[in-house]
Amino acid sequence: MNISTFEYILNNIEKFLLKNWCNLHNQPIRPEEKLVITLRFLVTGLSFTSLSFSFKIGKSTVHSIIHECLEILWLVMQPKHMAIPTHQDFLRISNEFYYKWNIPNCIGSIDGKHIRIKKPAHSGSLYYNYKKYFSSVLQAVVDARARFIIIDVAPYGSHSDSAIFNYSQLRKAIINNLLDIPLPSTLPRSTEVSPYFIIGDGGYPLQKYLIKPFRGTNLTAQENNFNYRLSRARVIAENAFARLTQKWNIFYTQIQLRPDGVDQIIKAACILHNIILDSEASNDVEDISECTLDSTLLEDVSSSSDSQLLTQLQQGMRVRSVLLNWFQKNSF
Repeated sequence: MNISTFEYILNNIEKFLLKNWCNLHNQPIRPEEKLVITLRFLVTGLSFTSLSFSFKIGKSTVHSIIHECLEILWLVMQPKHMAIPTHQDFLRISNEFYYKWNIPNCIGSIDGKHIRIKKPAHSGSLYYNYKKYFSSVLQAVVDARARFIIIDVAPYGSHSDSAIFNYSQLRKAIINNLLDIPLPSTLPRSTEVSPYFIIGDGGYPLQKYLIKPFRGTNLTAQENNFNYRLSRARVIAENAFARLTQKWNIFYTQIQLRPDGVDQIIKAACILHNIILDSEASNDVEDISECTLDSTLLEDVSSSSDSQLLTQLQQGMRVRSVLLNWFQKNSF
């Protein structure tokens, strides 16, 4: 993060961090100091005790400052750098994926990352994942520039990618038509029509709006080519997670906070990731918006019937078949 980016963030959140004071009390900690403490916490992953010694303030004060600053970062900067995409935004994302990786009608790449945490009290094995540690899960959809466009923090690390997606706000929003995703369109240099979709790895369910690779060892040459083409574009989500963890070393540590505090850290880090890319990265296309979803706007549709799941699978297989044929005819 360069100085101009720091100043941009500070200018946006400074008024929310100011405290009133009088000469009967010590001068309050300035907003720029609060932001520095919070960024130091995210960059190093130091404990509150270590930060207390470094900045010569009380441990409880450090905790209060970080909690306040993380919350304000999300509330203030999210509408600017992670706003709900418009119809035109989705079209721009699709164009970026097409021109960079020659995959049409793709509006994002989805993946999940386990965030190591301290075992919450009385949680049993809810947070214990297949990697043999306790975690919360960041599920994110990213655009072709590794910017987060949709994030969903799942509290229980024991859940699979498929289960997290099925209970996610993203899936509920798609099913309830809360996202202004463009209608199906004709693929380039083809008469075939395909819906717009996101791409994921084999751990996700195959659906009309979520396409994943073919599985198995006895795949045809066309299916192997499809998997290669899909994975070449899908890896951008892994790149985004790699950048996130390399920038904010707290994700290399076991976070010693309750799940709600971990949620704050994840959301603030994702916002800062986007701000840095927007402010410092040199892009050859226009900026686009990002999306996070408010659970209060969504109905609970997580309990789909078997017949609905079968229909979604069949629709996904048809879309994947259309893409398979398109890749076969457009092999460049």
